[in-house]
Amino acid sequence: MDAERIIVEFPSRPENLALARVIATAFATRLDFTVAETEEISVAVSEAVSNAIIHGYREGPGIVRMELAVVDGVLEILVIDHGCGIPDVDRARQPAYTTSEDRMGLGFVFMESFMDELEVDSAPGKGTPIVMRKRPEREGGERAATGQSLPDR
Repeated sequence: MDAERIIVEFPSRPENLALARVIATAFATRLDFTVAETEEISVAVSEAVSNAIIHGYREGPGIVRMELAVVDGVLEILVIDHGCGIPDVDRARQPAYTTSEDRMGLGFVFMESFMDELEVDSAPGKGTPIVMRKRPEREGGERAATGQSLPDR
């Protein structure tokens, strides 16, 4: 296995959203992403971390963990919160579904649109790990084959 990996944890505060985007964007430079792909990665990370901050820890700040890896030429980003969890992941992934009236409910839609793969595993009281994968675009619009994944948590 050819892997590079970093792990970072930070309090689930809105001011740390920019930090998460910068870390993910900087880490993604290990692969040959286009500027557009790098922007997509930044938006997807922003949505995942925003969900952890806004929905994961309703009672006050907790910890958001981000693991970033390059495995066999694939960028893998794991965003984990240990907050309240999602009772119905399938419903939460539907466009416009939200538990906050002031939100649009498009976070998972953006993550799924901008990344090649999205896995969401959550349960009430257990938090939410989100795994996103993206391969750099190749000539002709093809993407590289996936390699191994981040270990299960």
